[in-house]
Amino acid sequence: MLILETYSKTNMSATSSSYSLTSKAHFEILDGLRGIAALGIVVFHFIEMYTPHPDDLIAHAYLAVDFFFCLSGFVVAYAYDDRLPQMGLKTFFKQRLIRLHPLVILGTLLGLLGFIFDPFGNHWEAYSGLKIALLVGASVLMIPYPIIAERAFNNFGLNAPAWTLFWEYVANIVYALVLHRLKRIWLLLLTVVAAAGLFYVAKAVGNVGGGWAGSNFWHGGVRVAFSFLAGMCIFRYQFIIKNRLGFPLIALLLGLAFFVPFRDNWNWLVEPLIIVLYFPLLVALGAGAALNPAHQSICRFSGQISYPLYITHYFVLWAFGNYYAQVQPNHQTLAWVIPSLITGQIIIAYLAMKFYDLPIRKWLSR
Repeated sequence: MLILETYSKTNMSATSSSYSLTSKAHFEILDGLRGIAALGIVVFHFIEMYTPHPDDLIAHAYLAVDFFFCLSGFVVAYAYDDRLPQMGLKTFFKQRLIRLHPLVILGTLLGLLGFIFDPFGNHWEAYSGLKIALLVGASVLMIPYPIIAERAFNNFGLNAPAWTLFWEYVANIVYALVLHRLKRIWLLLLTVVAAAGLFYVAKAVGNVGGGWAGSNFWHGGVRVAFSFLAGMCIFRYQFIIKNRLGFPLIALLLGLAFFVPFRDNWNWLVEPLIIVLYFPLLVALGAGAALNPAHQSICRFSGQISYPLYITHYFVLWAFGNYYAQVQPNHQTLAWVIPSLITGQIIIAYLAMKFYDLPIRKWLSR
């Protein structure tokens, strides 16, 4: 679902490591945008937990998922198009698993602990030990298993965001087997077809926010199909726009998309237009922008923390949702509870990256 490597557009050669492709330049502004997108999703999810109308506050932050998919298509094509024939499928899939799966497992374990030890909910008691074991196994193996009614039948009830990783895996498999072999004209035609599919889904259901539940499972396939292909096309056609906007301005442009108002009559058109036109433009601008050295550390940290934050944040959200349902705190209380929880989740994400993900990936790569 995500930009899976961190790249920075500099004149210096990239530092070698045992667990990532090396000798490619980085796109650090894109890394910074990843963090902005991940934070936008976290904020949206908190708002969604306590109001039936998140559209009034941060209407379209959930579209950051589509931005992730577009970034992923660009970066995967950039990283592997010229290397996959030499490295082979086995090495490619090993690298993808090492990059992605340790945090998938951690997100599952945190989700299990949050499910059982939630101080404001006891929904787990309604499920047998066998069903809980199946939930854990399905989550670790990336098999959708939407059985938890109290969690809106999420495809991955213990760790809801994993649905995007499922489709990320699918995109990587299709890329390795088919897409990297295609001439760019065929890639472009597939992208146009996928865009038509996106508009069709939007018109049919009024939005393109599906993919996370059993009832809208295939919508996730439509979303990843267009955005991943669009990201690949940006790289293949070198649609990289040289500019001096810098990280702050491009980050602001990304954030503006999240606050586009929700209007029932026009939402079916607005959302696919953001995905089809605006997000690829931002990727092209981010890839071509010059980075102010003063923003380098911010972009680097933002990129590093984005995936851990995204994949581990939901176990706290479920507890917050149960807390809100029971306690019904006022807005003054929420004004400090929500920022405190988000800050805590960023700390958890950093610790997960520093003391779990990086060491595990390094060890596995040996």
